[in-house]
Amino acid sequence: MSGSTDAAEYATRLRQALGTIQRLRARAEAAERAAAEPIAIVGMGCRFPGGADSPAAFWRLLRDGVDAVTEVPPDRWDADAHYDPDPDAPGKSVSRWGSFLDGIDRFDAQFFSIAPREAEAMDPQQRLLLEVSWEALEDAGMDPTAQAGTRCGVYVGIAAGDYQTRQVAAGNAAGFDFHTITGNFPSFLSGRVSHLLGLQGPSLAVSTACSSSLVAVHLACRALRAGECDAALAGGANVLLAPEVTSTISRSRALAPDGRCKTFDAAADGYVRGEGCGVVVLKRLADARRDGDRVLAVIRGSAVNHDGDASGGITVPSGEAQRRLVEEAVAGAGIDPLRVGYVEAHGTGTPLGDPIELRALAGALCRGRPADRPLWVGSVKTNLGHTEAAAGIAGLIKAVLALRHAEIPPHLHFREGNPMIDWSAPVRVPSAAEPWPAGGEPRVAGVSSFGISGTNAHVIVEEAPADGDVDEAPAEDGERTLLLPVSARSEGALRELARAYRDRLTAPDAPPA
Repeated sequence: MSGSTDAAEYATRLRQALGTIQRLRARAEAAERAAAEPIAIVGMGCRFPGGADSPAAFWRLLRDGVDAVTEVPPDRWDADAHYDPDPDAPGKSVSRWGSFLDGIDRFDAQFFSIAPREAEAMDPQQRLLLEVSWEALEDAGMDPTAQAGTRCGVYVGIAAGDYQTRQVAAGNAAGFDFHTITGNFPSFLSGRVSHLLGLQGPSLAVSTACSSSLVAVHLACRALRAGECDAALAGGANVLLAPEVTSTISRSRALAPDGRCKTFDAAADGYVRGEGCGVVVLKRLADARRDGDRVLAVIRGSAVNHDGDASGGITVPSGEAQRRLVEEAVAGAGIDPLRVGYVEAHGTGTPLGDPIELRALAGALCRGRPADRPLWVGSVKTNLGHTEAAAGIAGLIKAVLALRHAEIPPHLHFREGNPMIDWSAPVRVPSAAEPWPAGGEPRVAGVSSFGISGTNAHVIVEEAPADGDVDEAPAEDGERTLLLPVSARSEGALRELARAYRDRLTAPDAPPA
C-alpha cells in the first residue's frame, strides 16, 4: 500500500516538476523573443540645413548631392571677428563655415500654448524638438493631440547649451528666472515634449556627445522590448549659437579650414560643425501591424559600447571597440554580416578617425564578402557637416530613406582615397548615386555614431516588410472628388499650411489619395 502511495506521490511531483520546467522554458523563450523583437519606424520628422525641413526635402538634398555648408551667418556670430588662419590663436577659428538652419529664432509659441516670456527663455533646441516631434507623429498618422495618457516614451540626444552661454555673455544673467531653468536644463528637452503632449512613458535626455541621438534610439528600442512603453519618440537636436566651442575645437586642429568634411578622402583634414534636428516614431513591429501603421523600416538590432582604451587620450577612437560594436549589433539582429549592403558611417573626415573606422567595418562586415557585392560606405556629414548630438539621427533617417528609395545617395568631396585606408577590402564609397538592387532578402543598412567622449552606437536597420508599406494610393473606380480639410490655430498658420499642401500635392511624386 505504501509502495503505491510513494509511486503516486512521485508521479505527482514529477508532473509538477515537468510543469515548472515547461513554464520556465516558455518564459525564457518569451524573453528571448522580446529581446529580439523587431522595432518598426512608423514616422519621421526633421529639420536640416539646405531647406531639408521634411524627410521628402531631406531626400531631395541627399539625392541631388547638395552641400548645405555656408559661411557663418551674422545672426550667429561675427565670422570675420572670430576668424584667424592660425589654429593656435586664442578665441579664434580657422574655419568661417558651418551648416545652419533658417529661422532659428522663429517659434509658434501660441500653437503649443506657451507664454511669450517662457518661449523667449527656451533653448531653440527645445523649440525644435517640440515642432519636429509633432511633425513626426503626424507623419506616423498619429494625432499628436490624442496621445495624452499613453505610454509613449521620449528619448532625446543633446550635447550643446549655447543659448544659455550666449545669454550670460550678453550680460542677461541678472534677468534669469525659473523659466531659464525649464528652458535650458537638458532634462527639459525630453520633459517638455512629454509634458505638452501628455505622454506618460519614460522621458530621458541622453548626453554622450556626438553619439547622443543614436544612443537615444538604442535606449528607446530597449524600452519598447522591455515593455516599458508602447511607442517612443527618439532623436536629437543641435544648434550653434556661441563661437566659443568652435574656437576651442579649432585649437585642437579638428576643424577643416575649407569647411568641408572630406570623409575617407586623402585630403581629409577635419570636419565642419552643423545644426539639425531629427525624430523617429518607434513601435514594436507586431503592434505597428496590429494598428495598421505604415512601416518605413525596421530596426533589427543595436548596440552601445565605450572605447575603454586608457592607452591613448579620451578622445582617441578605438578600432577594436568599433569592430566589436558592429559585430554585437549584427548578432543582436540575427543576420548574416554579408547582408549589410550599406553603412552610414560616423565619418567626420579626420585623418585619424577615418582609417580606424573603415578598418573596423571591414573587419566586422567584409570577411568572406565577394568582390562583386561590395560594402558601400558613406556619410551625411559631407552634406551637412557634423551635426554633433543630431548626427546619429541624421544618419538613421538617411539610411531609412536610402532603403525606401532603393538608392544610395552620393558621398560628396571624395576624389582620392585616403592612403592610410586599405582599399583592397571590398569597401566602396559612392561618389555618385548608386542603385541598390533587390536581392533574395530585404536590404539592410548599418548606422554608426561615435561620441568624442568614447561612447559608440550602431543600429542595424532593414527595409520595411512588403506588407508594411501602405504608401500606394488605393484603387479608384473612375474619377472622384477628394475633400481635404485644412485647419490651423491662426489665420497666418492656416495660409502657410494651405501653401504647404498646394506645394506637396502639385509635386510630381504626390499621389492625391
